[in-house]
Amino acid sequence: MGNKAIIVQTGGGYDKVVVGQHDAVAPEAGEITVRLHANSLNYHDFAVVSGMWGPVEPRIPMADGAGEVIAIGEGVAEFAVGDHVVSTFFPTWISGEPLVEGFATVPGDGVDGYARETVTASANAFTLAPKDWSHAEASTLTTAALTSWRALMSDDQLKPGDSVLVQGTGGVSIFALQFAKMAGATVIATSSSDEKMERLRALGADHVINYRSNPNWGETIHKLTGGRGVDHVIEVGGPATLEQSMIAARVGGHISVIGILTGLGGQLNIVAALVKQLRLQGVLVGNRSQQQDMVRAIDACDMKPVIDKTFPLEDIVAAFRYQETNRHFGKICLEM
Repeated sequence: MGNKAIIVQTGGGYDKVVVGQHDAVAPEAGEITVRLHANSLNYHDFAVVSGMWGPVEPRIPMADGAGEVIAIGEGVAEFAVGDHVVSTFFPTWISGEPLVEGFATVPGDGVDGYARETVTASANAFTLAPKDWSHAEASTLTTAALTSWRALMSDDQLKPGDSVLVQGTGGVSIFALQFAKMAGATVIATSSSDEKMERLRALGADHVINYRSNPNWGETIHKLTGGRGVDHVIEVGGPATLEQSMIAARVGGHISVIGILTGLGGQLNIVAALVKQLRLQGVLVGNRSQQQDMVRAIDACDMKPVIDKTFPLEDIVAAFRYQETNRHFGKICLEM
C-alpha cells in the first residue's frame, strides 16, 4: 500500500509543498488506523499551506480527513474494521464547554494532519461518517459543517420559524443554509454574484441580496423581517461586514463571529452592540459530541453537502490556487 503524504516545509508557501512518504504505525490501545480517501479545503488550511501562518516545522497539512478503518487497537469498541469515518478538528475536546485555546492540537496545524494515505491516531480523532456519503462528501464535515452546526444548534438552539442570515457561498455559509432549512428556519443569504444568488435560491434560501449592488444590506434585511431583524447571523466576513450584520440583527440577536475573510482588525460599534443587547460569540469549530449529533441529524434528514470541485491529492497547490479565486460554490475536495 502506498503511503504518500503531502508535506509543507517550515514557514509554508506553495513552493514549500512536497510529496513525500509517511508510514502509519500499528495502532496501540485506544487507537485506530485509517486508510484516508479524501480531504476538504478550508480557509484555515489555506493559511497554513500558503504561508500566511506557515508551520514552524515540516507539517502534513489538512484538518479534514475521511476514510475507512483498516485496523483497531485494544479497547476500541466504537469502531469496527471497514467503518467509514471522518476526522475531528479538536481530538481532545470531547464534549461540553470549550477547553482548547488555539491550534496546538489541531491536525494539519499544531500536529500532522490528513493529506496522506494512511494514519494511526486516537479513536477520538474520528467519528463515524454519515451513511451513504462518499469519502469526499464526509470530508467536508470536520471544519465547515461542524462550525455551522455548533453556531446554530449548540450555541443558540435554532428553532423552526427563526430567521438566519448567511454570508456568501463558502462551505460554512452553505452548510448553515442547509442546516437552517433542515430546522424549519427562514434564510436570508448574501452574495456578489447573480449566478451564485440563483444557486442559493435553488438550495432553499428564502431571500438573496447582492451585497455589492446593495452595500447597506443590513438595513434591507431589517426591512425584510418586518423591522424585527434576524435571530442569527453567520458572520464569516469579519471587520468589513460586522457593522451591517449588527444592523441586520434583532434586539438580543445572536451573531456567530466565525471568519476573517475581510481582515483581522477593525472598528466595533460598541453602542450598537449595547443598544441592541447583541450576543457576539466567537466560534472555532466544535467538539466531538457535537459532530456526532450533527452526523445523526444528517442521517435522519438525508442531506448531502455541496461540493464544487475535486482535485487529486498531489494537486493540492492547484486546489488552493482555485480556492483563492473565490469562484467556488460550496466545498473543494482532494481525493487519494
